[in-house]
Amino acid sequence: MNRVRKKRLKDNLVGWAFVLPSFLILLVFTLIPIVMSVYYSFTEYNVLEPAKWVGLSNYIRLFSDRVVVSSMKNTFFYTLLTVPLQTILSLVIGALIAERFQNTFGRACKGAMFVPVISSSVLVGTIWTMLFATDNGIINGILGAVGIDKINWLGQRSTALLCVCVVAVWKNVGYFLVIYFAGLMNVPQSYYEAAEVDGATRLQRFFHITLPCIKPITYLVVTLGIIWSFQVFDLVYSMTSGGPGNATSTLVLTIYQKGFREYRMGYASAIAIVLFLFILLVNRIQRMFFREKE
Repeated sequence: MNRVRKKRLKDNLVGWAFVLPSFLILLVFTLIPIVMSVYYSFTEYNVLEPAKWVGLSNYIRLFSDRVVVSSMKNTFFYTLLTVPLQTILSLVIGALIAERFQNTFGRACKGAMFVPVISSSVLVGTIWTMLFATDNGIINGILGAVGIDKINWLGQRSTALLCVCVVAVWKNVGYFLVIYFAGLMNVPQSYYEAAEVDGATRLQRFFHITLPCIKPITYLVVTLGIIWSFQVFDLVYSMTSGGPGNATSTLVLTIYQKGFREYRMGYASAIAIVLFLFILLVNRIQRMFFREKE
């Protein structure tokens, strides 16, 4: 009996020894910073001086701060526009490749569409900024060739955020395409054969077989899309830096500006906690929406 206990203890210690490095990294770089952010969100802290407890003042102030409120609106608009677009596009293109182009051409398309995914967001933002340039941009050059006046794409409030959304969708579609394609390949062909025998059309097979079978994949794609959208920073920073005015400023960009430019770490921490709670709330609503019917 003692031998069994000693062996079990030894196995447990070996297991903990393997887990410990990863746990320490998670503790030091994730859990402790989260706890510190929660604490600093209730303080006035500028890094150079000791933190001063202010209670809920930061939270009360941020909901009346025009910059923060504008950033919230921009973040929600960005999320509502990019997540459905990249989800639908990746699903449609993935289904098209899975059904008709399971050949060299299809593999080339997947590879080409995955290139933006592995490219740096700063690089992507810089390239698209050049394309959207008012005077020497390729897009305005094409429009000028057909007689359309130049548009200041990134310099006017009505188009700047839309341009950022277009670039984000272009960059993310390839990633979700690969996920959808893998899910589509796991749908049993016998379902489609049975439906075809029953006279189901292509659209009926898609809506009544494909979509229900890949519902977990759609949940994953939407979840990742929402989280990435709420956390968008580098693409906005490299293309517009939040301008013109605050037309493209997002919550994460505002956190950066408040914390690392204005050195209001307590206030920035409060905004970060609100963003964290927003993501949790949206994820909860999403889980209720995707919950399987009894």
